This record gives sequence, C-alpha cells and structure tokens, in this order.
Amino acid sequence: MRAEPDWLSRGVVHAVRKQGWHRIGGVCAAAAVVLVFASNADAGRATGTRPAAAARSPEAALATTLSPAQLAGQRVIYSYSGLTPPSALLKLIRRGEVGGVVFFSSNYKSRSQFRAAVAKLDSSNSVAQNPARKYPLLLMVDQEGGEVRRLPGAPVDSEKYIGSRRTAARRAALATAAGKGAGENLLSFGLNVNLAPVLDVYRAPGDFDDQFQRSYSMNPHIVSTLGADFIKAQQATGVAATAKHFPGLGAAKANQDTDNVPVTVTLSKHTLQTVDELPYQAAIAAGVKLVLVSWAKYPKLGSARPAGLSSTIVQGQLRRRLGFKGVTITDAIGAGALRSFGSTQNRSLLAAQAGMQLILAAAQTPTEGEDALAGLEGGFNSGTLSQSGFRSTVTQILTLRSGL
Repeated sequence: MRAEPDWLSRGVVHAVRKQGWHRIGGVCAAAAVVLVFASNADAGRATGTRPAAAARSPEAALATTLSPAQLAGQRVIYSYSGLTPPSALLKLIRRGEVGGVVFFSSNYKSRSQFRAAVAKLDSSNSVAQNPARKYPLLLMVDQEGGEVRRLPGAPVDSEKYIGSRRTAARRAALATAAGKGAGENLLSFGLNVNLAPVLDVYRAPGDFDDQFQRSYSMNPHIVSTLGADFIKAQQATGVAATAKHFPGLGAAKANQDTDNVPVTVTLSKHTLQTVDELPYQAAIAAGVKLVLVSWAKYPKLGSARPAGLSSTIVQGQLRRRLGFKGVTITDAIGAGALRSFGSTQNRSLLAAQAGMQLILAAAQTPTEGEDALAGLEGGFNSGTLSQSGFRSTVTQILTLRSGL
C-alpha cells in the first residue's frame, strides 16, 4: 500500500519521494464461535458445524439478507483522492456495498475539513436504504508513529526510537503511550482502525523497515513485548489495531518493496516461525483485532504464492498454528508484487480463496474497490467461494464493526 511519511516533515517527504518509497502495509469478543468458523470460511474449510447461537446473532441474521453485491462490498476497503469523498463512493455506501475507507495524507488539509469528510461518509452509511446502517464503517489510516503518520498528532515517536531506549520499563512506557496516543488521536478525527503496529523484526541498519524507523528492534522478544503494549493501549481507547506484515518483512532489503516488485523472503521455516512470527503470538494473546498479511513470498513455509494469496500461510500459519481468530486484511490489492496474478477482480478472488477477509483497495479511486467487489461477487455467485463461508466472513466483519 502506498505510504507517505509524517505529513509535518516536508523535507523528509521530499527525501522519501526521491528514494521511491511507496509502502505501508497496514473482533469483538462477542460471537466467538462465528470467528472460529469464519476464519476458514471462503475456502470451504470450516473448523466445525456453526452453532445455532451464531445464526441467531444480529450480524449473522443480517448477512442472510444481503445481496451478493452487498455481501462482497462489506469485504472491501475503498479509497479516494482529494479532500472530499466522491459521489460515486457515497452512492456505494448508501447501497450497502462498502465495508470501510482507508485515508491518505492527501485526503487531509485541516482538522475541520477532514472531520467534514468523515461526517459525509458516516451520513451516507446511516441512510435507511443501507441494510448495514447500524454498523459503523471501518475508517482506517496508517498512523504508526515517527515518519509514518497520515494525520497530524500522536504517536510522535517512531517504533525504532521506542525500541532503542535503554531500559525495558522506559520502552514499555513509551510503547503504551504511543498506542494510547494513536487511539485517542484517531478517535478525535472520527476513525476507528489503525493499520499499526508494524511487527517486523528488522535485520540490518537501513533495510526495508529500518530506513524509516518502522521496526522496534532486531530482537524478536522486544518487538513482541512492545507490539503487545501498543496494541493493548490503543484498543483500550476503542480503536482497533492491525498487526503487520505477517509473517514478517524484517528480512527485506531496502529496495524490496512489494508495492513495486515481487519480493521473496528466503529465510528458513524455523527462523520464520521462531523469530518473525514470534511477535504475532504476543499480538494475538493481547487480543489484536486485525492482521495484515504481506505480499512477499515465503517458499520455506511451503508456498510459491505471495502470503496473502496462500492458504498455506493464511490458514496454516496464521489461523491454525498461531490460533488467530480475528479479521484478516490484505495489503494493497494493486501492489506490483501481484502483477502476474491478473486483474483486481482475479487478485481479490484469489485472496478470498486463501482466507483473506478484507480487501484493501488503496489506489485512491473507488473504481479499484468496485473491481474488487466484482471479483468477490463473481466468486460468490459461481460457487468458487463457499456461500455459507462468505456469509460467515461478513458476519465476522460486522461483529468487528459493532464493537467500534
């Protein structure tokens, strides 16, 4: 997903653009039985028979009434360019065909302008014709801290700064403050999801994560502890956290940007599971609501596909091995790493088949989101995606939204 550094650091922005950096890649406790079921839903690999209690939940009941287009749209995170949401996006929201919106620094000019834009989205979501009007849109942004902030304000400290403090107590205090600050800041703008924290364990000074201070440490235990501190503090404010980029981009070199090119991480299975995936165990234990899955390839994990298109990684590593029962979200569906996987429609279908639940259409045009919707709707109508599993996934997404 295309990224921009701190909106305030104009000199840094210029330097980053010169270097060609374009990447960020960023549930309610109720209905837990639905979460277990939905985690394998699209691939038709439910972990068991869905209990009757799940079918009686308001979210599950609503999912049975939605049209295929509405079901598909609930799984798409849209984006737009400029300072005002376009009429095409507002129309899609009113029809119940939007799950959420991701914002960029180009969408921001002033607090009043941005709040007005969010209010337009919320107003469209609340109209009587929208069957999902009781559920807030997932309104999200990359607000990691340091250079990587789409909006002004907290968290000011980068992950690298926090992780490099001398004492564990100081590191914990700063990570907690960053999470709390991020949550309170995003709430003040009307947002409810942060595509943070980054849980990559960086390997070398100046590499993909470290060049922009996006990783806490080269020590996976420090990353685990601080990531969990950030998550718990942020989610205590009511803003959902997103752990990224599973199963880890810490070994990526400075020029290995999946937004632009395919990336292969050649680490051994043992290293990936004991180092790179370790912070996700802590994040899951901390109750992280979402996990964003990388577009890099990890052949030693047994798959030749990018992680977000691989059921071996999404279902095998994240769901079954680590036990994650929250919501999965892709990195930007328009990434260059997916160039060989065809259209947005096809990529979205493949991602859903792998077990990805939310599709991040981050090209800053509603058209990309509509294309993702078309791919998902086509998979639903053709039976390529399990229809019962599809509804279970939408139930889980609505359950997440009901708690924000």
